[in-house]
Amino acid sequence: MPLYFFRYGVTGVANMALDWVLYFITFHYILQKEMLHIGFVTISSHIASMFIVFPITFMTGFLLQKYVTFTASQLKGKVQIVRYLAVVIANLLLNYIGLKLLVDFLHVFPTPAKMIITVITTLFSYFSQKTYTFKTQTPIDK
Repeated sequence: MPLYFFRYGVTGVANMALDWVLYFITFHYILQKEMLHIGFVTISSHIASMFIVFPITFMTGFLLQKYVTFTASQLKGKVQIVRYLAVVIANLLLNYIGLKLLVDFLHVFPTPAKMIITVITTLFSYFSQKTYTFKTQTPIDK
């Protein structure tokens, strides 16, 4: 097993666990499973929780991937963070659609639904980060 793959797994699991814990706390204790009313917009608690947790796990995820997993990338940090943001936005879209589908239509509880969606987005993210965000000049499979 390549070292970067092991590191991706460890850092990914750490960030995912942080995401799940923060999501659980936000959904159950901060929002108390209630709709979030922001002026003219009302957001369901399971979607609001996802958006509240996002900035924290975005930064921890980027820093872990840049400085622990994909250290061989020669791309500038600005390029990496913009690319990382693009992949994360795609993941947010997948999260949003997945949560709406699982929670609102299939009536799966929010926290397990978030866990199911995380597995799907993790696969997408791994291949995107390896081949796009933290691309290297030479293959990192060696």
